Amino acid sequence: MTEFVWSWVVVPVGLVGTAFYATLVAFLGRHDPGSLRVESTLRSWSRMWFRLTKLDLEVEGGEDLDPKTSYVVVSNHLSNYDIMICFLAVPVPIRFLAKKELFDYPFLSQAMRAIGCVEVDRAARAQAVETINRQAELVRSRNHSLLIYAEGTRSRDGELKPFKKGAFAIASGSGMPIVPIGIIGSRDVVPPGTIKIKRHQKVTVRIGKPIGDIRDRPITELRDETHAAVEALIS
Repeated sequence: MTEFVWSWVVVPVGLVGTAFYATLVAFLGRHDPGSLRVESTLRSWSRMWFRLTKLDLEVEGGEDLDPKTSYVVVSNHLSNYDIMICFLAVPVPIRFLAKKELFDYPFLSQAMRAIGCVEVDRAARAQAVETINRQAELVRSRNHSLLIYAEGTRSRDGELKPFKKGAFAIASGSGMPIVPIGIIGSRDVVPPGTIKIKRHQKVTVRIGKPIGDIRDRPITELRDETHAAVEALIS
């Protein structure tokens, strides 16, 4: 079966499975967003996509992360698979920062809101900053970590792009340590701009050491230090 034909099998099956898991997560999240059952369901959803593509995941690092600490996890972004990859690779519960448009999708929107994913309205400007900070504090109060793809979008050519300041403003204001993460190989699974899915690919996730003592540090300094750390992880 060719990759093109296989993609037309994987995508519908994956979307149906996503609707099922999203409904389950929404139900569990409304009752207890910090439940271990929520985390287990998120990982089960991710494993479903891994099984569909027979993806091989290798994780390096992460031993320095404290499960009782909330972090701002900053990663490069190569593929739609990155969320599933991070749910399985990062050894602490994560919620992610997502653009407002993702909350328009049925099933997915209810699940993301129920478990406390952070909604970003890029058109709202100053109001968006206040809203994001409030939602980020809720993530922290539940002892979750916040995953942010600081490039702002998927890299079309696989090269690491400049980081936007938002992640580092959150970290500096809250004092949450930053964890740099480098993802290698996910672009080969689902390249941006296509639905063609390649099977039997290997993805490596490298988790760097937390960057601590950051409260009130200059945002540009944090941004540049984290960018250099992610770049070193993927080199």
